[in-house]
Amino acid sequence: MSGGTGPAARVAPLDGLRGLAVAAVLLFHAGRLGGGFLGVDLFFVLSGFLITGLLLAEAGRGRVGLAAFWGRRARRLLPALGVTVVATLVLAWAFGTPSVLLFALDDVPWVAAQAVNWHFIGEQIGYWNASGTRVFAHLWSIAVEWQFYLAWPLVVALAGRGRGGHGRVAALAAAGAAVSLALMLAHGDAVDTTRAYEGTDTRAFALLLGALAATAPLRRGFARVPAPAADGLCAALACGLGAAWVLTDGQNAPGLFRGGLFAHSAACALLIGLLAARPDGRAGRLAGSALPRRLGELSYSLYLWHWPVYLLLPDPVFALGGWGRTAVAIGVSLLAAQVTKTLVEDPVRYRARWASGRRGLLALAAGLAVAAGVWAAVPQPHPGAGSVDIGRLTAP
Repeated sequence: MSGGTGPAARVAPLDGLRGLAVAAVLLFHAGRLGGGFLGVDLFFVLSGFLITGLLLAEAGRGRVGLAAFWGRRARRLLPALGVTVVATLVLAWAFGTPSVLLFALDDVPWVAAQAVNWHFIGEQIGYWNASGTRVFAHLWSIAVEWQFYLAWPLVVALAGRGRGGHGRVAALAAAGAAVSLALMLAHGDAVDTTRAYEGTDTRAFALLLGALAATAPLRRGFARVPAPAADGLCAALACGLGAAWVLTDGQNAPGLFRGGLFAHSAACALLIGLLAARPDGRAGRLAGSALPRRLGELSYSLYLWHWPVYLLLPDPVFALGGWGRTAVAIGVSLLAAQVTKTLVEDPVRYRARWASGRRGLLALAAGLAVAAGVWAAVPQPHPGAGSVDIGRLTAP
């Protein structure tokens, strides 16, 4: 979903992994890949790795610019998110059922606060059985990343400076991942596993394992692996991850919340570390080939768009059901993602001078005001309107 802050920060194999992850999520939500939701885990590990690498590089130069970091994150993530949320509200009003629109209006303030995961947890909205009525159900993961981006840079800024900074960050990341795993184990036995699945604390280990892989002690270890062995390890890890995505049956997979997700994240971190150390190796060239890399470049907008498209697209489409409808839904999602990337993401990230500094804050405030205005203007639906009152029919 999210990654580096500019073209120079891109590593082709990691873009390719991002593309494979978003493809898995798209197929999962289409009902075609039982373990495709594990692609979100890969996104988390990638984000932890890339963000921590950037922060440690700044710390090595003497100081982490927190305000600049948060500004870059806002320019990277908020414009596309805002456009997608506003457009989805309008589309839900035009094409969605009253209940879908009602839930969308209820969820938008939490999406804006980047806390929608805790909203779903607090309201006991089960991810596995209730997401089909909520067009913003997938944004729980964006909220988790945002919460990580707010907290983790502070840790790196304090611990990463000076001699031994990488070691201190590595120790904190490892300890944090262990605590997060313990929390998942504590919550993983519930009948509804949404708390374990969407909690920032219970999912932090994926981001922190990625952060751990970005520290110098781990990077040196990855760099020491001979090229043929690195390619072999990458192949074995990729096959293991692929098997997990194919064989896992949603939340019913044995051990998923008893260490399975942690093991999956650890495998992702190892694969990312090896590919980052040898991006030009055979495995790196394969992972960074044109199709997965192109999907990776589109992954953020594609992730934002795919679930609203899936939920609001008529079923069947053009008399097509099954794989035909899946192909249409993915095609529409790709088109919407490309338009959003071309007209919103890239201009704001790379070319718009107004998007930074004080003018950037004013633009953010204006965007929030527009979004709030649309949210307020969409009429509240009345799901019971038009129904027949049985009591009145049977009254004497």
